[in-house]
Amino acid sequence: MLDGELIAARLMTQETLESNPAPFDSLWTGGHLATMAGPGPGYGVIPDGALAVRDGRIAWLGPAAALDTAQRDRAKQIIELDGAWVTPGLIDCHTHIVFAGNRIREFEQRQNGAGYAEIARQGGGINATVRATRAAGEDELVEASLPRLRDLLSSGVTTVEIKSGYGLEISTELRMLRAAHRLAHVAGFHLAASYLGAHSIPPEFAGNSDAYVDRICTEDLPAVAASGLASAVDAYCEDIAFTPHQVEKVFRTARRLGLDVKLHADQLSDSGGAALAATHGALSADHLEYSNLAGIDAMAAAGTVAVLLPGAYYTLRERRLPPVAALRARSVPIALATDCNPGTSPICSILDAMNMACVLFGLTPAEALHGVTRHAARALGLEGDRGTLEPGKRADFAIWGIADPAELSYWIGRSPLSVRIVDGATAGLDASA
Repeated sequence: MLDGELIAARLMTQETLESNPAPFDSLWTGGHLATMAGPGPGYGVIPDGALAVRDGRIAWLGPAAALDTAQRDRAKQIIELDGAWVTPGLIDCHTHIVFAGNRIREFEQRQNGAGYAEIARQGGGINATVRATRAAGEDELVEASLPRLRDLLSSGVTTVEIKSGYGLEISTELRMLRAAHRLAHVAGFHLAASYLGAHSIPPEFAGNSDAYVDRICTEDLPAVAASGLASAVDAYCEDIAFTPHQVEKVFRTARRLGLDVKLHADQLSDSGGAALAATHGALSADHLEYSNLAGIDAMAAAGTVAVLLPGAYYTLRERRLPPVAALRARSVPIALATDCNPGTSPICSILDAMNMACVLFGLTPAEALHGVTRHAARALGLEGDRGTLEPGKRADFAIWGIADPAELSYWIGRSPLSVRIVDGATAGLDASA
């Protein structure tokens, strides 16, 4: 830590202790903190640090030597970290993890030369999962999704965004969202739920996508808003999905209903999705392989986060890299996510996504960790509540058996997670669904 940062930490320590005399619920000490806070692209490291929790929030953190002895002695529980590293709980800000069935046959088709768009036009792709998900009950969806979530959470994740979008009819869409909420309770994570009715054109509206968009706006979106099951609305803007004009209609309706918006943008072609997302104040624009510079400029001006999805890039054997240099040059926050889904990104580890982002997209390990902490929180509109280790924020953090934070982007297929903490408590997986 720089001298100036150390002085600031000591001042923060004293102020916090004086204003919060109540005992700590727990005190974690003897480790190294990668706070991911403060200016600059680094890890915000506090070596030999300590972190205190009260009422599910971070009450104090700083160098262990700066901790008031009386406060330490009054802590209800003291946990020695023995040199482990602590990071904010990781955040997967783009998943489709609730679904039924699988798309193994499509994987075989792609290996035999078929393209993603070709498979979709033949009735495969998203609509194949729609058929399976419509036929599944809520209990089936929960049971099918639990193994995927176990894997995801074992990579240090404490907040998961889960989209609907495999129903394309309101009853199934709401069933998916209810399943997502049940999973959050069972598996011990914080949920950010998004409604993705504009994911694909359902078979009953084939050749009449405008009528489907009308139904989304007049019937489905009001029902979602009234249910309280989702806080954001997503859409897929692409030649094989929805036009910019149709997405605009969905976004305007969502905004009127008080819902945030985000967009699958420019994954397969330059549809102007990045600029469209920015125009509507979207929390994020995701994929972005074909985004143009005007769209990146618009995102920078609007504060829209870029969410890169290396799992889909890898699975589809894409050759067009997302415009990382342009995003950096314009200071657009870069988040990362698994995009866990049955067709184009069957990946259930945020750590593997970090490695892919480094190797395939050229991100640094520090950028990758920012991408699944502070920038991922911003992509969900939650940056004031989580994503960094700072007093007042939610006590969601991960404890790792590593020698350096860069190690989290280094391993493939291995998680060095020791403990996952949610709201200040060790988080496990309930055996019952």
